[in-house]
Amino acid sequence: MKKAMSMEHLDAIEEIKKANLFGRGGAAYPTGIKWEQAYAIQKGPKYMVCNADEGEPGTFKDKHILSEDPFELIEGMTIGAYIMGAKEGYIYIRGEYAAIQKIVKSAIENAKKAGYLGKNILGREGFDFELKVVSGAGAYVCGENTALVESIEGKTGRPRQKPPYIKNCGLYQMPTILNNVETYSCIPWIIKDGGEKFSSMGTEFSGGTKLMCLSGNVNNRGVYEIPFGITLRELIYNLGGGIKDGRKLKFVHLGGSSGSCFPESMIDTKICYYDLKKAGFSLGSGAVLVVDDTHCVVDYLKTVMEFFEEESCGKCTPCREGNHRLVEILDKMTEGTATMDDFNKMKSLAQTMKTTSFCGLGQSAPMPLITLVKYFEEEFLEHINGKCRTGVCSMSGKAGK
Repeated sequence: MKKAMSMEHLDAIEEIKKANLFGRGGAAYPTGIKWEQAYAIQKGPKYMVCNADEGEPGTFKDKHILSEDPFELIEGMTIGAYIMGAKEGYIYIRGEYAAIQKIVKSAIENAKKAGYLGKNILGREGFDFELKVVSGAGAYVCGENTALVESIEGKTGRPRQKPPYIKNCGLYQMPTILNNVETYSCIPWIIKDGGEKFSSMGTEFSGGTKLMCLSGNVNNRGVYEIPFGITLRELIYNLGGGIKDGRKLKFVHLGGSSGSCFPESMIDTKICYYDLKKAGFSLGSGAVLVVDDTHCVVDYLKTVMEFFEEESCGKCTPCREGNHRLVEILDKMTEGTATMDDFNKMKSLAQTMKTTSFCGLGQSAPMPLITLVKYFEEEFLEHINGKCRTGVCSMSGKAGK
């Protein structure tokens, strides 16, 4: 913090650009570019907002930062406030993290008592910054930045039309820097040790380290900080200890429920934004859900789509109706009553949702379906013919008899 206050604002932003830091919440937008663009906007007041909603299933990394080192986040946001000239900031924490909200509120009070928040921070006349914690209420869609901002304003958490973007027209229609917990928490390190050093810990296209959430049928579940560039296989087998009970890995669900699913043959892909994009995937929130061969892809997919059916905010028809119809078809598949016509409708509907939904939630909800059909189409066709190879589905309908 003290070093940041000794630097020219644009020099501090330049260090963040050198760090090659991409937003860790899922969108992977270059943080230095975002801050540079927001800094250039002349109107105000400007706001600092942290997305700590962490509603993506299988994602629990921000929980560790918030509960074990909240000062890192507070310092990152305060450095941002110093650069932008912001006087107010908000940390939007999911309602399920009620105990963690108390920890963060306590940390904010301690930072104020020590002179790191409040008025005339560290004795610098006019450098004032207040931080508040806002509790979410359990809506998945509030992980989307514009819906989150609406929620902070006391409105129903539904996404806004973009553009204008948050950096231009965010909280209370004012310029707003909105980043994820992990992203803000990288800022103090970058300012202290330099952007080039941070970048050198990753790859040419992905600077620094990344917190990865390993869950599912793996021996050592947990949060791992890894340098960009190791492979998914190294994460799952070296750090995660391999598949539980000696079973075979069937597929990996990467980036949360809205991410892609792919088979073991593709886990030698490097954890790097560029390499994953080249392979057709997105790192998303950093969740890695490992699924072994005891699971049925149709049954698994039905569970995922039921989640999206429940969490759709209902604003647009493709997402609201699309998720509902997909669950209906998957229900028929698990009962053994689906037809080829149902299968083709399901694929067509998924593409329609991807291209016509209003926000990222609806656009990404069909991704697990699209990728599971791509890599495991044979299992879907078996269900149409009344067979579930794992024996998980009831197949109680006509085809199953």
